[in-house]
Amino acid sequence: MTPERVADYPRPPRLETSGDHVLVQVGGEVLFEGQGTQRVLETFHPPTYYLPPDGVNTSLLTAAVGRSFCEWKGVAEYFDVQAGGKTIQRAVWRYPTPTPTFMAIAGWYALYPGLMDGCWLNGEPVTAQAGGFYGGWISSAVEGPFKGDPNHPELI
Repeated sequence: MTPERVADYPRPPRLETSGDHVLVQVGGEVLFEGQGTQRVLETFHPPTYYLPPDGVNTSLLTAAVGRSFCEWKGVAEYFDVQAGGKTIQRAVWRYPTPTPTFMAIAGWYALYPGLMDGCWLNGEPVTAQAGGFYGGWISSAVEGPFKGDPNHPELI
């Protein structure tokens, strides 16, 4: 399979349903495992996966202080993850009332893969998008360069 070139992803971003099998583990717990996720695809970003609320182990989540604004999706709220005796602050977010284009992800959860113990797509471990602010999932299915990569300062 030829990798998707993130340089070819659209701006404004596109939302699409994914058939990938996703597994997220944190603190020795499964935060999510299953299919039926959605991906946000934006130029020079690896996909950000949004997880359906009925499949997320919300017992690991606690509402966090603060919000952020995305020009495309609207206002996000954040959650701390409490698992394995530790708290990971603002590791998960969702858009409770996104813009009309992104209404399909209202209440769905996204996360920073680099803050988890591990994230897998179809059994393959993913690499987190660099930069700390981004929630992209890098796998063999996508080809960079990726925004946030210090080897590509023109994209930071």
